[in-house]
Amino acid sequence: MHEQPSSNARKAATAARMYDYYLGGVHNFPADRAAADAVIAQFPFIRDAARSNRAFVANAVRHLAQSGVRQFLDVGSGIPTVDNVHSIARQVHPDARVAYVDIDPVAVAESSEILTGDDRAVAVRGDLQTPRAILEHPDVRRIVDFGEPVGLLLAAVLHFIPDHGAADAVTAELVSAVPSGSYLVVSHTATESFSLTNPATLTENVYQRRTATPGTVRTREEVERLFTGLDILDPGVVWAQQWSPGAPAGQPQPAGPGGIWAGIGRKP
Repeated sequence: MHEQPSSNARKAATAARMYDYYLGGVHNFPADRAAADAVIAQFPFIRDAARSNRAFVANAVRHLAQSGVRQFLDVGSGIPTVDNVHSIARQVHPDARVAYVDIDPVAVAESSEILTGDDRAVAVRGDLQTPRAILEHPDVRRIVDFGEPVGLLLAAVLHFIPDHGAADAVTAELVSAVPSGSYLVVSHTATESFSLTNPATLTENVYQRRTATPGTVRTREEVERLFTGLDILDPGVVWAQQWSPGAPAGQPQPAGPGGIWAGIGRKP
């Protein structure tokens, strides 16, 4: 039986359920909707940004599966409802395996219900800031064979680690655990874009006041640094809605509001 979150966990807003609300999902509570509406009031484009991010993740997973990846570790997964990783990967490989990891106990409980009866996918609670615990979790080890290429997804989650050095370090630790031929998928809110709306700190304040996960934004250069030691796939780090496998590399279009940097790197 899956552990059920406490009533207090349901009363406090979380980033995972706010994201579900942005996407038009139903796996959220009044506190999540109130906090999300406060963000939307300052940044009306946030829903479009969330949808662009979700479309990028689906595009990335499909590309990795077509490149031969059969197992995925999705850290900061939220709730795997529409366009979830396992359903997209299994369109290419029916036996694809996915370990979903999130810090929100309600998101994990909801995910576990969705995955009931699926012995090739699991949802576990874990904190991105303690990657070793994620990598050593018995259910993660049951699903993911770290001797074979892994699709490591850090989509719209690293912005909840405000310290740049810490974000670089946890990414590097996770990448170090996967073998050659694995891929890192990253999407991240863009400093260049959110600064146009004066300023991103308003969003950070909402998350800090109402959730346990204060957020930040990063520049394209700072996002590119997360791929240190990896071969970045063309077209490089670009806006999420512009990313397409094999597109020619080049400078992304000028920043607009609500931008999400996105890219994929392959471990040589």
